Amino acid sequence: MVLSLLLAGPAITWSSDLDREQRLADQTVDAILDGDPVTLTADGHEFLGIYTQSETDIPLGGAIILHGRGTHPDWSQVAGPLRTALPAHGWATLSLQMPVLEKDASYYDYVPIFHEAIPRIEAGIHYLHDQGIKRIVLIAHSCGVHMSMAWLEQQGDAQIAAYIGIGMGATDYQQPMRKPFPMDRLQVPFLNVHGSEDYPAVQRTAAGFESIVEQRNDYSTQVEVPGADHYFGDYEDELVEVIASWLDGLVIPDK
Repeated sequence: MVLSLLLAGPAITWSSDLDREQRLADQTVDAILDGDPVTLTADGHEFLGIYTQSETDIPLGGAIILHGRGTHPDWSQVAGPLRTALPAHGWATLSLQMPVLEKDASYYDYVPIFHEAIPRIEAGIHYLHDQGIKRIVLIAHSCGVHMSMAWLEQQGDAQIAAYIGIGMGATDYQQPMRKPFPMDRLQVPFLNVHGSEDYPAVQRTAAGFESIVEQRNDYSTQVEVPGADHYFGDYEDELVEVIASWLDGLVIPDK
């Protein structure tokens, strides 16, 4: 079943590769085994989301999942495992298609389109609200982190109850981040997860977050998964366990 949501917002001139995005969507929908594809609309552009209901009698809330660079919302690394596993822990999931460019596009190529993710995240939040879900956690991986930070900088965190970043700060060789993450805009509890074999830029970001975590509430923390690289290949279960356990320990209010 394909559902639709229309969200109006400030006009965007789309610079991402919409043709490639459509091809990814077509391939993804054909392969979905768990959850339902939903068609969301942001600034006149329809894009794919995958919604999976909570499997528990009393759902804890909803998690919006943002995949990494150039992939799709059911990607076998990080996005797919999280969106299918978290419902068993009480969380409905909505995995969103993020803007994409050609396959060989670099971090600097993506920087100008980060803002295109803003209305998509807003559309995802409104969709979950329409399902009766008010407690929302935003989970972003790799390039999805950069896109979520563009949203955070513009919108603030009033619409989410917690934030989870996976592989935060990933860029490309000799392409440092254009500007720091707007962590001052993030006041809700946050979790930063990375692998011990993650990219050097991610490791540096985690080191820089240590003082920020110490100054935050008791719930904000960082977790390093031993042996895992940036994509958590063969460490999907460990990633799910880290996130589900952290969420279980949170006391997060309804928004």
